[in-house]
Amino acid sequence: MKARLRWRNSRLAWLLIMLAVLASPAPALAWSEGEILQLVAGGGEQPDGSPAVSAALKSPFGVDFTPDGSLIFVELTGERVRKIDRAGILSTIGGTGVKGDGGDGGPAREAAFNGMHSLVVLPAGDIVMADTWNNKLRKIDPRSGLVSTFAGTGRKGFGGDGGPATKADFGGIYCVARDPSRKHLYLADLDNRRIRAIDLETSIVTTVAGNGAKGVPQDGAKAVEAPLVDPRAVAADAQGRVYILERGGHALRVVKADGTIETLVGTGKPGDTGDGGDARQATMNGPKHLCLDFDGNLLIADTENHRVRKYLMDSRTIVPIAGSGRRGKEGVGGPPLQAQLFQPHGVTVHSDGTLYISDSGNNRILKIARPRPTR
Repeated sequence: MKARLRWRNSRLAWLLIMLAVLASPAPALAWSEGEILQLVAGGGEQPDGSPAVSAALKSPFGVDFTPDGSLIFVELTGERVRKIDRAGILSTIGGTGVKGDGGDGGPAREAAFNGMHSLVVLPAGDIVMADTWNNKLRKIDPRSGLVSTFAGTGRKGFGGDGGPATKADFGGIYCVARDPSRKHLYLADLDNRRIRAIDLETSIVTTVAGNGAKGVPQDGAKAVEAPLVDPRAVAADAQGRVYILERGGHALRVVKADGTIETLVGTGKPGDTGDGGDARQATMNGPKHLCLDFDGNLLIADTENHRVRKYLMDSRTIVPIAGSGRRGKEGVGGPPLQAQLFQPHGVTVHSDGTLYISDSGNNRILKIARPRPTR
């Protein structure tokens, strides 16, 4: 009798567990059925003038698009600014390929740069690059092909708030991003542990977050009075919020419109956990870049996990977008989550909604797109 009762109880417990599993919502996947990962550039050895898919790249990082639809990107170790036109042909528009600091006032192709990490295209088509280890922003005028300094003295340090951008000192600009209003540029001034802004109408520099000290900010603190760990990337939305991605802090934070700061993703420890759950309990590993999609969600290059993930604003959860988590280069042409990436350092959403990924360790640029229907 007791054995039969134990059997019935265990069977009932098993049924209850199964019902709970069936009733629980499945973790949200932020990719659509049928999407595939496609090669945009890299993977070959061909020089300028060749199709980008067969060309050789050297650590592509930041990506953006010109008004005519060309793709522009910077190479960290290649020390060049490169362009893929609408026909898919690759060319170099800035840099000799040799590290340095010079060439202002002359042709951009004869200029020298030092460790460019990011870039942004302004509404008129001017290309602004984060010339990271020269502690400057540099600009290429696409009409004349000339290069100039847009911000920074070149001295490594902190100074110049309240004055013109060309008179300000920075400590390694690792990311530059524009806000949707196109009135401001935001800079990740990493070595100064600050996020700074440039007013595009007045050229005045201000600090948005960080007091220069290293530490984890408390939720609700004034952002400009709070410490930061190491702000590696920045993005801004139309509601006046500024998002900060921390590499060594393994976290995503937001500066709200009222000027206070809050952590959105990450425990502060490196890891690769928490998909589908509370993003504050999730872990990332050395994330390096982020951007907003058209739904107001945040795409994150979770670099050392070899993945791209998405923070969903409404549910405050984080979900996978691309990358199996295994370092490698296999899987192009298949589902994004089954593909292998190697230290992605850039994510950018095109005006048509396509996500572009700088798969930096594999020296290539990828995109997530829907396959064309077959007839």
